[in-house]
Amino acid sequence: MTIVLNEPGVEGLTGAVDALRAWQDDRTPLQLHPGDLGWAWALGAERLAAAVRTWSAAGRIIAVGYLDAPDVLRLTTAPDLRQDEDLARQLLADLDAPERGVLPSGKVGLEIPHGALLREVLLAAGWNLDEPWTPLRHDLSEPVKDSGLRIEVAGPKTAGVRTAVHRSAFGSPRFTEEIWLVLAAGPVYADARCLIGYDDQDNAVAAVTVWSAGPGRPGLLEPMGVHADHRGRGHGTAISVAAAAALREMGASSALVCTQSSNAAAVATYRAAGFAPSSERLDVSRAAEEPARSG
Repeated sequence: MTIVLNEPGVEGLTGAVDALRAWQDDRTPLQLHPGDLGWAWALGAERLAAAVRTWSAAGRIIAVGYLDAPDVLRLTTAPDLRQDEDLARQLLADLDAPERGVLPSGKVGLEIPHGALLREVLLAAGWNLDEPWTPLRHDLSEPVKDSGLRIEVAGPKTAGVRTAVHRSAFGSPRFTEEIWLVLAAGPVYADARCLIGYDDQDNAVAAVTVWSAGPGRPGLLEPMGVHADHRGRGHGTAISVAAAAALREMGASSALVCTQSSNAAAVATYRAAGFAPSSERLDVSRAAEEPARSG
């Protein structure tokens, strides 16, 4: 098959999101989710479009990549083509050729789901296994317990509260009320909610954003954080429980989250909230080229 690499532009973002939505399934490993692009929409459609790549065959999108950083690509494929050798070879060629506009030369990182032939092809070509991540899943076939927090769905009037929790939780000054309004205006946010958790003294102690991929499909938590002044009191677990409950209300079949395996506290928090860990997923990376030796 003839496979075409594209930079979809703003007008093509909806097609990429629709493909990601259709590929979400509880039978497949955790992968790039429409919510990942929804969260990135906070930086504006133009900047997001510049970071998205698609691969198509016969007019069908068969792979989507998102540059989380200039040298870090998060990539997934249509589930029925995970073992397709033509696709794996084409992806390798595009990833290893800087002039094709996917990844630069030198050291780069790549996220791909379990079960993709591409992983084997990359390793055979000299790429290396890299950082381990732990995917976790909360089955939503049964009602979710009460979180113990008062939960409010953030809106324009409470965007300042939601963003203040995020800035404190992540030490990130960039997530302002104005940025949240851009996020909420993005089309992917139509299937999302930002939740604010309040303790019994009415302090905003935690926040999370949940992303649906549609009824009967896995939803995603991205991101979840606890206000720095209120850590160590179980609020991370509580807001994660609330996130799972919200996704169940939205019709999701399960709630998914992924964290670095080295972050033992985060893994423990999600497990306490009813999320069961799956097999670790290893990123892959390409080392920087060795400088030429002078004779």
